[in-house]
Amino acid sequence: MKKLYFGTNLKMYKNIHQTTSYLKDLISLTKDISQEEIELFVIPSYTSLSSAAGSIDRNYVKLGAQNMCWEEEGQFTGEISPLMLKEMNLDLVMIGHSERRHVFGETDITENKKVKCALEHDFTTLLCIGESLEEKNFDISNEVLRTQLKIGFHNIPTEKISKIWVAYEPVWSIGVNGVPASYQYAEEKHKVIKECLQELFGDAAKAIPVLYGGSVNPQNANDLITQPSIDGLFVGRSAWHADDFNKLIRDAKKAYETA
Repeated sequence: MKKLYFGTNLKMYKNIHQTTSYLKDLISLTKDISQEEIELFVIPSYTSLSSAAGSIDRNYVKLGAQNMCWEEEGQFTGEISPLMLKEMNLDLVMIGHSERRHVFGETDITENKKVKCALEHDFTTLLCIGESLEEKNFDISNEVLRTQLKIGFHNIPTEKISKIWVAYEPVWSIGVNGVPASYQYAEEKHKVIKECLQELFGDAAKAIPVLYGGSVNPQNANDLITQPSIDGLFVGRSAWHADDFNKLIRDAKKAYETA
């Protein structure tokens, strides 16, 4: 059976103490699950990363940054360098979250520069892609996803594949007012993503996990995880209490195993 991926982005919600406490609780609840069966990751705020990295057992959960500059140093006020993230021995970097794209105006070309930099510094690189509601209504979702992938991974060598993850997050499904994609729609788009990855990297692309994110909750997680093209779940607020996330993971894992 394939390994399942479960992760969450804490956005701008938990302070240092809350983040560390959350991670310790999550590890305590999930540490009995074989690391051969699931990959668990959490992406806290920048201010919490140093404390979190130094106070938890990283054998049980990967830690990531929510964003990263494409340069090692320079006149980039307010940005975070890959060298700064390396100092904390982080595992992964998230690139291209919909809020970075649609709130802060990052382009596909910007994301490509960040992907290249993250891979050069040996971070697992989680590229987030997804169409807006307007793009969905114009029926160009597939074209948007393929464009984001082709530009995001432009000139990335095949030997970097072991460090590449993809998260499909339809913009219209994210946040407090987000509407979850149906599992049928999510599976359809994951197929498009996997086909495009194969065009870019050949058969080696089969090793790239593609996660679904966008209002994942206890009601839809099991239907999503059992789809053949969905390799994991990138969970929002339904994961922000350790007990809830633990239950969602276990329920989804059981659903997958018995499907």
